Amino acid sequence: MKKLTRILAVLSALAMTGIVFAGCGDSKSSSSSESSSEDSLYKEKDDIEVNASAVDDLIAGDPDIQGQSIYWLSYYDLNPTNNQDRSVALSLFEDKYGAKVEYISCTSENKFDTLASRILGDDPVDMFAYEWDAVPNGVTKDQYQPLDDYIDLDDEIWDDMSDVIDMFAYKGKHYVVPYCLSDPLLITYSRSLCEENGLDDPLELYEDGDWDWDHFMDMMKTFVSHAEDGQTRYGINGWFGQAMVQSTGETFVNYDGTTFTNNITSPKIEEAEGVMEEIMSLNMYDPTWYGYLPEDNSVLFFAMADWALGTSNLKHEPDPEIDEDGYVKENDLMIVPFPKANDADEYYLNCNFGAKMLVKGSDKGDAVAAYIKCERLAAMMDEYQETAKAKAIIPEKNAQGKLKSYVTEEQYDALQEYKDPSNITPVFDFGYGMGSRMYGDGEYTYETRGVMDNLTSALLNGEKDSWAVLRDEWAAVIDEVLSDFNSK
Repeated sequence: MKKLTRILAVLSALAMTGIVFAGCGDSKSSSSSESSSEDSLYKEKDDIEVNASAVDDLIAGDPDIQGQSIYWLSYYDLNPTNNQDRSVALSLFEDKYGAKVEYISCTSENKFDTLASRILGDDPVDMFAYEWDAVPNGVTKDQYQPLDDYIDLDDEIWDDMSDVIDMFAYKGKHYVVPYCLSDPLLITYSRSLCEENGLDDPLELYEDGDWDWDHFMDMMKTFVSHAEDGQTRYGINGWFGQAMVQSTGETFVNYDGTTFTNNITSPKIEEAEGVMEEIMSLNMYDPTWYGYLPEDNSVLFFAMADWALGTSNLKHEPDPEIDEDGYVKENDLMIVPFPKANDADEYYLNCNFGAKMLVKGSDKGDAVAAYIKCERLAAMMDEYQETAKAKAIIPEKNAQGKLKSYVTEEQYDALQEYKDPSNITPVFDFGYGMGSRMYGDGEYTYETRGVMDNLTSALLNGEKDSWAVLRDEWAAVIDEVLSDFNSK
């Protein structure tokens, strides 16, 4: 069980930091659509052009960075690789600002060590990917500098993200300026399986504002109770403890702009943990690692970030019907956000945030800000959203032309709705950015695992069967960590 739990946690962490799949214009995943057949039904992603001139009015008056290069340190390149075409953001950055991104390679494992050594050695590095550890831990280690002097946050392009940006403000400064939401933790389900078991469609419940914990639990209980002799059924599989807690809108660590406080005794969090206790007591959680919604109909709900949707689709419909434009017409699967608390007025989203950090000591603040602005324009402008959609719903193939993943237009549109902060409120917990004691895997046992993971997974792992016990064991550790950060 512990080995499985570590796999789940690592894959979740990879997903939430963008390692496993791309989001908001980054060229992280292999999206090559080479075909072994010239008359393939499938459209190619590089058939779709980017109109860079659409942003002329929005970048007029920006600082002149013509000819500049920003040094990007990462384990993935923002420049095209493996026959990819350029992202919208990179196209804008190169074509409209006349600037370049120079890639400095590192591994995922040594990225922070490499960053620290380059800063200390005065080696060029300007931009680094946002990860949870950035604020406050990375800031207190002098790894990053604020973006306030370089980005005009009063510009209307940031209006839809202003509340999200302010969530990250630390000591009155904006070190993290998210340009979009990414990698949301969602629930994938089969509509036909729900219908066969006399269950409501979760999407319809969501659209009616009725997708709550009661419906969520009742549906799983009914589904499990319909198991035939010799059949084992589960209500849910995947990674969901963190999303379950954050569906309350509450965080373990609160911040008022000056002081961090411990919120582990929140009654709302206790309710969410109580739901997980009940799921475990009824044996409705399948701990098996799949990486997709099991195709044998043994599980009703699959909880995972959106990277798993394409594979889930393929597992359930390996030979989909392709329309004349090269897209998959439809699929039985659908996605919804996590249900809200029974008495809540809104939905809350557990997700990652598309952002780039300005590295401490960099003298390319204007250029890094320009790249971030390009990411924002790519994420907000209808024309570029249509471009992104056209690329995203093209079925993925391997080098032999065999289908390996696909997303339908209906699924893609739903995903964009869930990633819109005007529809669902994203949640950010500073506790994940407070170093390895709060969020680190260590040897990945209950004793060495980071506090945040223990609080959201120990019940599901069977390591503890009571939230009260779990809470009391870690409350003092949180207090100790917060005291340290409050003194900095």
